Amino acid sequence: MFDEDGSLDPTLKVLLSAVLVLAVGKMIWEWLTEDVSRWITDDVWGLITGHPWWTGLVVAGGLAALIALGAILSFRSGASVYAGCDDASAAQSNDVGEPEELTFRMRELAAMSATGFEQACADLLARDGFLRPVRVGGAGDLGVDVSAHDGEGRLLILQCKQYRNPVGSGHVQKFNGTARPHHGADIPVMVALNGFTQPAVDFAQHHRLILVGRSELKKWAHGQHLYDVIGLQNATL
Repeated sequence: MFDEDGSLDPTLKVLLSAVLVLAVGKMIWEWLTEDVSRWITDDVWGLITGHPWWTGLVVAGGLAALIALGAILSFRSGASVYAGCDDASAAQSNDVGEPEELTFRMRELAAMSATGFEQACADLLARDGFLRPVRVGGAGDLGVDVSAHDGEGRLLILQCKQYRNPVGSGHVQKFNGTARPHHGADIPVMVALNGFTQPAVDFAQHHRLILVGRSELKKWAHGQHLYDVIGLQNATL
């Protein structure tokens, strides 16, 4: 009934909306003239009782169309390209009071483009107080999607993977080959929307790479500071 972010399932929302629409429609029909009511009770009801199979197919088709329409609208509303907060919207927020803390639902992150997902990670770093967070991902980025500095001047390098499946060891090995040797990262971090395979986790632990899997990403996206999520205060880098 509820997804992992605690909100009502979109399909169930559509069904509840359809029930509400039918109830309101029934009330409107009851307001209509006696002639229309007679047409409904005599002609339409007679058609329904006389052809139950065809009536069932029509009703089932209508419900299926409503569910499909709701799913499409829900997907389109969540799949808009995330481009970060612009200065104009930030200024407007300051006019009406303190801006709300930036958070994302997991389904919002999943619906973003790959570029939008990277930008969302950069904006989460900015929310946490990191300095100069920049999305640098693209062709020839050599494993860097986002870079930033923490309050102690340490360079944080993020590689962001929005894959549908867990990230394998091969991707982690490639990141290991560039994060520190090429980019000079003090804190190399891989973020994966759907987590990592066990071989990838084992490799990362051996080479002191920090992995942010699905459970850690959810905590970070919901408002927890990145360093608290990954327990950096207890790590030796």
